Amino acid sequence: MFRSVITGSGSYIPPHIQSNVDFAKHVFYADSRQPLNTPPEEVVEKFKQITGIEERRYTTDDLNASDIGALAAKAAVNDSGIDPETIDQVIVAHNFGNVIKHTIQTDAVPSLAAHIKHALGIRNPACIAYDILFGCPGWVQGLIQADAFFKAGMATKALVIGTETLSRVIDMYDRDSMIFSDGAGAAIVEYKETGTDGAGILGTAAQTHSLEEVDYINMGMSYYPGSDPGIRYIKMKGRKVYEYAMKYVPAAMKDCLEKSGVAIHELKKVFIHQANEKMDEGIIKRLYQLYGINTAPENIMPMSIHWLGNSSVATVPTLYDLVRKGQVVDHNLSAGDVIMFASVGAGMNINAVCYRY
Repeated sequence: MFRSVITGSGSYIPPHIQSNVDFAKHVFYADSRQPLNTPPEEVVEKFKQITGIEERRYTTDDLNASDIGALAAKAAVNDSGIDPETIDQVIVAHNFGNVIKHTIQTDAVPSLAAHIKHALGIRNPACIAYDILFGCPGWVQGLIQADAFFKAGMATKALVIGTETLSRVIDMYDRDSMIFSDGAGAAIVEYKETGTDGAGILGTAAQTHSLEEVDYINMGMSYYPGSDPGIRYIKMKGRKVYEYAMKYVPAAMKDCLEKSGVAIHELKKVFIHQANEKMDEGIIKRLYQLYGINTAPENIMPMSIHWLGNSSVATVPTLYDLVRKGQVVDHNLSAGDVIMFASVGAGMNINAVCYRY
């Protein structure tokens, strides 16, 4: 049996630490463009209690999303030991392209994938490079897309990257700005014969809800009164996003497990998008409740949000890379472990991949 197998992974952890203490000096505004009555210190403390975020990482001013994506990609290529000239597809998930520091314009021409292929020095013209926009679930969707191309006989080896510099599209007067961060993660995926019980992707699931949900995460003006209406920032209807995730994500994860023929007790780890600690814990709890289990297993869900924040498409591949390489306390992977990648984000989009390590 042939399956899509991750043969190498890499990540880029930005060097600049932005702590919650740094935000305690800010004056935050509501969407009414009126200052919040709550002192900034209390806003920050409540934020930490809900999201679990204590720190987040920002990249250096001279690096763009394609640059840090290339760094993660090089690490994944080196980890796999492959010749980069044998890569059939470079798939890059992002949301904002390259946003040069201190500018208001995004740049996605040429594609970030083309930039990264150039940075890797890949000469092979049969290696096609393209971007996908799927909100925060973009990297997981890249895995799904690579798997589909493999099964169609159109490719056998792909480099799937998630990269973002969200620090350059946040409204510093909006308390939600504390959620977002920069980062990049990557994986080499190969279509290989693994045997009936071998490693690889076992099944996938994906959904898009774009009726009333389409504007739950969008672009909008700064909350600061008198701000330039021509400059737009990432905005989020937090309560709506939370309720949506609680309703739909556990069901999609269950659907993925059923398509994969995997029983819930076989699941060893869930690598879920690092969006909000309370939300992620709620999603896992509801997943197990769908199976009549009231308590999820201990250590089922590794997390990096406490010190890396939410780097959108980069959270899942970065977390996987860190756990693979023994850099997350109390979490490790062993051959044969069944794991799941899952995410939710703007669109609104949901996806999940069941994978045997």
